Parts: sequence; structure tokens; C-alpha cells
Amino acid sequence: MTERCTFYWFQRGDAFEGGPRGHRRRLVGGKMAALADQWRNLLASHALFSRLQKCSGTAAQASRRARVRNLIFSLDEDFFVWDSEQSAFCTVNVRNLNVGPSTRYQTLLCINPPLFEVCQVLLSPTQHHVALIGNKGLMVLELPKRWGKNSEFEGGDKIINCRTSPIAERIFTSSTTLTLKHTAWYPSETEEPHLVLLTSDNVIRIYNLKEPLTPVKMIPLSNSEEESVLLPKGKSYRASLGETAVAFDFGPLVAVPKNIVGQRGKEEVPAYPLYILYENGETFLMYISLQHSSRNLGKLLGPLPMHPAAEDNYGYDACAVLCLACLPNILVIATESGILYHCVVLEGEEEDEQTSDKSWDLRSDLIPSLYVFECVELELVLKLATEDDDSTDFDFSCPIQLHKDPSCSVRYHCTHEAGVHSVGLTWTNKLQKFLASDEEDKDSLQELAAEQKCMVEHILCTKPLPCRQPSPIQGFWILSDVSLGTTMICITSNYECITRPLLTMIRPASPPLLCSQQIDGSITASPLRILAESQDSFEKHIRSILSRSSANPVLLKSNDKDTSPPPEQCLQLLSRATQIFREEYILKQDLAKEEIQRRVRLLVGQKEKQLDDLRYCKEERKSLREMAERLADKYEEAKEKQEDITNRMKKVLHSFHCQIPILSDSERDMKKELQTIDEQLQRLSNAIKQVKLKMDYQQKRMEKGTSPRKTSINLSAYQRKCIQTVLKEEGEHIQQMVKQINAVRNHVNF
Repeated sequence: MTERCTFYWFQRGDAFEGGPRGHRRRLVGGKMAALADQWRNLLASHALFSRLQKCSGTAAQASRRARVRNLIFSLDEDFFVWDSEQSAFCTVNVRNLNVGPSTRYQTLLCINPPLFEVCQVLLSPTQHHVALIGNKGLMVLELPKRWGKNSEFEGGDKIINCRTSPIAERIFTSSTTLTLKHTAWYPSETEEPHLVLLTSDNVIRIYNLKEPLTPVKMIPLSNSEEESVLLPKGKSYRASLGETAVAFDFGPLVAVPKNIVGQRGKEEVPAYPLYILYENGETFLMYISLQHSSRNLGKLLGPLPMHPAAEDNYGYDACAVLCLACLPNILVIATESGILYHCVVLEGEEEDEQTSDKSWDLRSDLIPSLYVFECVELELVLKLATEDDDSTDFDFSCPIQLHKDPSCSVRYHCTHEAGVHSVGLTWTNKLQKFLASDEEDKDSLQELAAEQKCMVEHILCTKPLPCRQPSPIQGFWILSDVSLGTTMICITSNYECITRPLLTMIRPASPPLLCSQQIDGSITASPLRILAESQDSFEKHIRSILSRSSANPVLLKSNDKDTSPPPEQCLQLLSRATQIFREEYILKQDLAKEEIQRRVRLLVGQKEKQLDDLRYCKEERKSLREMAERLADKYEEAKEKQEDITNRMKKVLHSFHCQIPILSDSERDMKKELQTIDEQLQRLSNAIKQVKLKMDYQQKRMEKGTSPRKTSINLSAYQRKCIQTVLKEEGEHIQQMVKQINAVRNHVNF
């Protein structure tokens, strides 16, 4: 599986866009590109870095051992740089740089500054604390609050005091040999912030910020009896054999199987898998959950079996591990010799009985395994063509640090003493399809590993010649913002700021669109879709022509002004760069130019044929339009004649029905209904006459009753009540009759 991967580089001052196979197109600048590059140029020339360069000094650099540091990070639009001389953070708002050039920045002073040398700064998942990490100590700085017009720290004060608290201060002050190997924040964003420490005594400690002196959980990674046997220099035999942990990394939250948790009848416990890398290349696994307590959680599981097996167990100088949060999870294991192993984490099988004496009994447990998909060898130092190819001057090894890319889950970055590399995994899509299918052919998987290779970009080289001393970078960060774009920021050993846009096309696969579904065989594809597919294939063809196997990275000048490289090596470096430009740039661009010209000639011929077809279609459309006008006139005439014929037919039918001597059934029913209505009307008219007579009679009686000549009749209460009742009934009866009469009238009128 070991193979050398293809390399690509950025050239100083250029911004490129890359495809899946390494082709890059030069971006045409415009107003949007100018605004995007403005803040990068202003940040690189900011007064902050000029002050840091003056304060650094050559004596301080000579006193420090050459090693990589990571002293920068960003939070929203604020960029932070750790100033070792003042033991403070200097922050610059990069979004305000586009408004206008400014030399203003804020300084976050530590109330209790660290007494150790800070080698790394790490932002917490909640983005409220920053860990100041050193080999002999650890402190946490609490970021101040924001308010004011521009949402600056403490309303925009230039100098701000920040609260700092030491973590695990007792164990570092009580032991002179104990060192801190690796530190990470517990990945939960909802729980209280916790720090996970790996120390040189092979113990993992988890600290809560509320109790910084006492660990919440302490996990020994080796047997104390074995560690009691020490070598003369104070190192144990396990450390001399490389059986001590050197790094770890958390994976995404998963549900721990019941057989591992050891709780029967209960639901699966969510926990974070912690992959622990040993110096001899072995990888162990433990599940950590601060919310759930179980006797099996937090215990070593492994070593995880690696397939295919290797005699040297894939190296004995492992130094870093990184878990990429994709499906399936991918572990990246780095060695000091510049070799990267991309391991796919697969679920364990029942036939897998490989267990370790260091872990608990795993006979009934299913442990995951690691499939080494590919091996990548980084070119740490530029190799020059010399007469003696077996020269050992090119042998260079150094620890490698791995960084995740916030903008792409299948890309990561490597920083080391000789520069910066960027690695993108282009085979994750096909691997997911292979795992989702029911295929069990190992040959197809090996073919996939042989065809699909990762893309490696040598972005920055700080050791171009073997005779030069390495100039390790002091900071590396990927700033991912929608408006500012994805940008790589590097701080060199002399505090020079280098910004490069990351425009490579390595990104996870987008979900399939509805229009991308497979078309039925009976339905032909549209011409536009066929044209788009042909253009895509031609673009892939041009990309394959322009794909480069090597290029020239950004070269930094040496800080050592007293010594200069030999002229022979300078000439070799110049010859290498000239040859690369000639073979990888000019020659391939000429080939691509010929292919494009050939394609243009074909397209011109197709265009002429399409123009002829278009003229013919215009003539046909004109004739069809004239024919449509004639047909429209004929249609109007036919429609008028049809209406006349229809009206004549209606009159004929009407006259025909009128002359028939025999009534139809419907007419008979209508006659009976009319006769019935006539009889009802007569009865109702008689009733109305009677009501009118009664009404006249009542009117006359009332007039006689109101006459003053007649004496009033005294009625009793009972008589009045009876009369009122009778009148009320008669009134209701009259109202009902009136309603019936109105209903009959309406029915008759209808």
C-alpha cells in the first residue's frame, strides 16, 4: 500500500482554483476579488506584525529550539496572535480592514501570566475560553465580554485585563521530569468546558475549569508496576520501546454498544470515542462520557487491528493522529519521517479475536478495526538532482501536527518544521458507495485504492535546501467565513504573516438533485443536458492534461544572515524550478491550448451548421405562421356557419314539437301540476275574502266601541283575557294564510 502521492503547490502571489484531479484555473480578478484580497493584504502589512518582528530579536530566536508553534486563532471576525514578550493576546478585527486601513488592535493582558513557554493556543468549543499550552504547564484565559458600536471587547478599550487560571498546577510544579504531551478540549458544546491532558507518565487526566487542581477523571494507560522500572535517564522501558501514548483525538458522538457498556436491559449510551496513538504505531480506543458513569466506559479497548497487516506495524515513530468526521470515520496517523496513513474505521467482526493484555477482557466485545486505505509520503525537504542519489543529506524527520479544516470535512493540513502541506481525500465518495453496496470483492477495493489517490498540496516550504536550518512556523489557522472566504493564515518564525485563499474543489459530495435522477430508457434526454454533459467531459479532459505532478512552493528566506547556501545547491534549486515550470506548466499549457483550439474548430463548424438550421427554422416558422392565419380565417367562417345551422335546427325542432297532437309524459305531469295549483289558488282566494269580511266586521265593531255616544261595556278580567287569546289565534291564523298565499304566488310566477 505504500506509495508516493502526487503533489501540487501554490506559487507566491497567485490564487488558484483546483479540480478533483489537480487542475487549477487562474481566477480572473474583478471588484469582488479585489475586495476579497484587500483584507488579506492589509492584515499581512498590519502594524501589529511589524511590532512583533522588532520585539522578537535574533537573540531570542537563537535561544529557542526550532520547533513548530501554533500561537494564533480566530473567533468570528477577530484574529488573535499570542505575544510571548508581553504574555498577552493581540487581536485585530479583519472585517473592519475592508472598510479602511487601520493600525489599531486590542491587547488582552493576563492577570496571572504563565511562567512557562506557550507553544499552542486552543479555543474552547463554547468559544469563551482559550487554553495556553506549554510543555511544562497549562493555563486557561477567559475571553472578555463584547459591547459597544462595533461589538469590540470591553467596548473597544485598547488594553484589557483578562482572568487566567492554571490547570493541574500541582503535578507540574511537584515533578521536574513530567511534561505535557497533548491537550484537547472535551468536544461537547452544551456541557461545562473540560480539558483533557496527556502527560509523559502515560496518564490521561480530565479537568473541569471549576476545579482546576483536581482531575474529574484520571485514566492510566499503562500498568504502574511496569512503569516503576526506570532507565538511568529517568525513562521507563515502555517509553524506550515506544509503548507510550503520544497523541489522541476525539471522534464524533456515537452510541456505545450495550456489550461494551455492560448494562443489560438499558438503552445505548452516547459517548465520544477517543483514539489514542502510541509511538510504536498502535492505536487504542476508549469511550468517554461525562454524563454517564459505567465501569467499562473510560477503559482501554485495543489495540485496534490494522488491515492489511505489516511487519513494521506501519512505522515506529508515530507522532500525531486525527479523526475526520465523515462516514465512515477516517483516522490519519502521521509519523516523524513524513508518512501519512489514511485508515478507515470499520466495525468489528465476530471472527476478530485480536485483543491486548493491557485492556479488559474483550472476548465477547466487538472492537472496530482500521483498514489502511493508502499511504502518503510527504516531501519535507525539496529534493534536488545530484550526482550522488544515495546522499543522506535529504534524510530529514520532524514531528508533524495535524489540523482539521473547518470548511471541508475530508481535508486536513499538516504543519512541521519544514513548512505546511494540505491533504484532500478525493476517494471518500466512491468508498461510501462501495461500503453501501453488497459487494465483497477485495480486488475492487484494491482497484479503488489504486485509482483514487489523495491530493497533496505543498503550500509553504521553510527548508528549501538541506544545508539550511529549518524555520518552523509560529502559527497556522484556517479562517472560514462566508463573506471573507476560506483563507489560510501562517505566521513565520520572524512573525511575517502569509495569507493564501484556499480555493481547491475538494469538498464533500452534495446531496443528489431531483434533476440528476436516472432518466427512463423510453424518454430521451434533452439537448441541453447532453450539451452540459459533453462540456463536463471536455473540462475533465483539460484538467487531466493540466494536472501536475510537481510544482514550486512558497519559499521563505533564511533568518541566518551569516551563512549562505553553496552556489551548486542554489543552481540546482533554480534548475529544478525552471524544469518544473517548463515541463509542468508551459508544456502542458501548450497541449491544453492545442486541445482547446481543436475543440474551438469543431464548435465553429457546429455553430455554422446550427446557424443554417436556424435560418431554415425561421423560414419554416414564417410559412407556418401564414398558414396558421389562413386556417384561423377558415375556422372563423366555419364557426359562424355552424352557429347558423345550430339555430336553424333549434327552430325546426321547436316547430316540430309544437305540431305533435299527443302530449308527452312530461307535458301531462306539467298539466296536472298547473291544475292543482289553480284549485289551490281558488281556495286561497275564498279564504282571503272571508278574512277580509271578518276584518271589516272587526273594524266596524271597533269603531262602534270607540263611539262616545255609547256607554262603555265593563268587561271582567277573564273576558278580556279570552278575547285577547282569540284575537291572537286569529292573527296567527291570518299570518299563516298570508304566507301560504305569498308562497303560492311565487310558485305560480316561477
